[in-house]
Order: sequence, then C-alpha cells, then structure tokens
Amino acid sequence: MVISRTPHRMSFFGGGSDYKGYYERFEGSVLAATFNKYCYVMVRDFPQIFAYKNQFTYSKIERFNTPDEVEHPLVREALKYLGADCIQISYDSDLPARSGIGSSSAFAVGLLNSIYYSRGIQKDKLSLAREAIMLERDLCAEAGGIQDQIAVAFGGLNRINFNAEGFTVLPLELPLATVKQLNDSLLLMLTGFQRDFREFAAEQQNRIDLNLPLLHEMVALVDEGEKVLKSGKLNDFGLLMDHTWRLKRSLAKSVSTLNIDACYQRALNAGATGGKLLGAGGGGFMLLFVEPDKKQHVIEEMSDLLNISFSFENSGTQILYA
Repeated sequence: MVISRTPHRMSFFGGGSDYKGYYERFEGSVLAATFNKYCYVMVRDFPQIFAYKNQFTYSKIERFNTPDEVEHPLVREALKYLGADCIQISYDSDLPARSGIGSSSAFAVGLLNSIYYSRGIQKDKLSLAREAIMLERDLCAEAGGIQDQIAVAFGGLNRINFNAEGFTVLPLELPLATVKQLNDSLLLMLTGFQRDFREFAAEQQNRIDLNLPLLHEMVALVDEGEKVLKSGKLNDFGLLMDHTWRLKRSLAKSVSTLNIDACYQRALNAGATGGKLLGAGGGGFMLLFVEPDKKQHVIEEMSDLLNISFSFENSGTQILYA
C-alpha cells in the first residue's frame, strides 16, 4: 500500500498567463503558494477474488475490469497511460473539489506519484508536474492552465515562469518573518457557490486574444507582487490583489456574480485591503488580504462564510506511507 499527500495551492498574481494560447506567444508568469490542506491518494494491489478487477473510491465507488469502463476521466486516462491493472485507488481531501485551489491537479500529481511509487519508481517533482500537465491537458483534453500541476508538485512560495520552451520554478527567498506576516495577513473563505472550472476555463481560454491587454497587465503584477514581498511593505500586497481581481473580473462575465461581488464589497467594508477569487472564478474560495489587527472583525462580519485556517507549506507532493 502507498499513500501520497499533495498540497492545495493559492495563486496571487498572473493567473491566465499559464494558458497555452498565451505563454506560447508571450512569456507568462504567476506568483503562487501551497498551503497545509492536502489531497491523499491511496494505491494498493487489488485482491483478485471479486467479479471485478479494479476499484476506485471517491465521492462514489467505481468497480471495473478495464479503464474504458471508468467514468472519472482523470483516473481512466491515467490507468490507460500507465498500463495499470488489478489496482485499488482511494481519494480523500481536506477541502472540497471545484473550489479554485487546484484540487484536480493535486489529485493528478498525487495519483501519478502513488502509482509510480507502488512500482518502485521514485519520480522527481519536475517529471510529476510534466506528466500531470500531459494527463489533464492532453489525454483528458480539459481546458485550463499549467500552473496548478507545477505548484502542487514542487510546493512552497514560488514565481513560476512559462514560455514555449517550458517552465521554470523560482522559489522566493524571503525572511521567515515576511512569510509569517503574509500568512498572518490572509483569510481563506469558502463562498459556498459551486462552480464547474472546466466551463469557466474554456470560456477564458477562448477569449485570450480579446483579453491580451488585461493578461499583459496581470503578468506585470507578478513583478510588482514580488517587489512588495521583498520590500516587506505587505499592505501594498493587498492593494495589488484588489487590482488583479478587478482585472480578472473583466476577463469574462462568468468570473464573478452579483452575490460574489456583494461578498467582496462586504469584506472591503469590514477592513480587508484587497482579495480575489481563487481559480478560474465563478465561486469557490475567496482569498482576502487583511491586516492582522482587523482580521477578527472581518471574520465576524463575514460569519456566513466558512473561514479556513491555514499555513504555508514547502514540501509539495510526498509519499507518506509505503
């Protein structure tokens, strides 16, 4: 039996520039971090005493003999790609899927890590990220970017650059006090609005040419965000988050809703400096920047939303048990 643990991620700036239609023509860049909420993937040999050869357990149980029978596209394509058979897979997560925190990519990376390790193969983080990108974007043909797979595979607070040749991961070398101050100035709140990221991602992907000026400006904010972190003047980080959210809202009508706009304005009125929806938009988690002495008031004013306590983490995907 092998159990992998892969973190979820939050992206601060540059989202959308990790879409192939953008970074193959212009250099894309994001600023992102992983945090200590995880997805877990257990893999083991499945006893061949049942009427079916394989089993996959998540929000439901799929029992099957061949990969083509599997409903879940990521598992179906992963099993075909790896030639896996007579296998049991179980998935659990600390946070709900389809909420903007890279849960699909965390599952993809964790699944690959677990299956490879069960075969005695220890894949490095770069290989796992590349294969997870191929699995989601090529084999599953799902719309979206490539930052999530990289962020959750490597872990940490990073600048990730993309171009037609590939990607590079640049860890931000910041004083521990600055990282703690950033962590202490963030609130992660679940809006409660469900979303289908594939629909939103596909719309944004189709609008890349129309949105080029916005995307260029969003990429430029990665530089600004990095400078602010290195300067230690973190209140400006919240103002940049507000700016990038207003740009992001203009990418497509589906990014926000009247309810989400009302939630965000309520947070600003309560003392938040800035914030944004995580992921492609439409719902899920809202990340807010709030000065530490104002956090409790914001939490009280937003008490109808679920506040998730978290800490940054640096491990990326790991094997917990084998």
